Amino acid sequence: MDSLRFPDGLVRAQQAWNDTYDALAVPNPRHPTVLRQRLLRLSVFLHTHPFWSTTPGGVPAARVELRRQARAVAQQRGKRSA
Repeated sequence: MDSLRFPDGLVRAQQAWNDTYDALAVPNPRHPTVLRQRLLRLSVFLHTHPFWSTTPGGVPAARVELRRQARAVAQQRGKRSA
């Protein structure tokens, strides 16, 4: 699965989903309703993206790889700003 190339928009959406989830995970998050709505919209976008209809090797493994790649990009982004 390492060689799977995801569309940039799909990776950015997964990163936004991760960031939104993290914002909701803190005690007493600010604007929880807005965050929940955003999480739902991103979930629908990620789930229904046309990329999944062309994925070789099975969708579940590819979804795990998408989450892994999104976390890796976010970690690199954090290292650059540090």
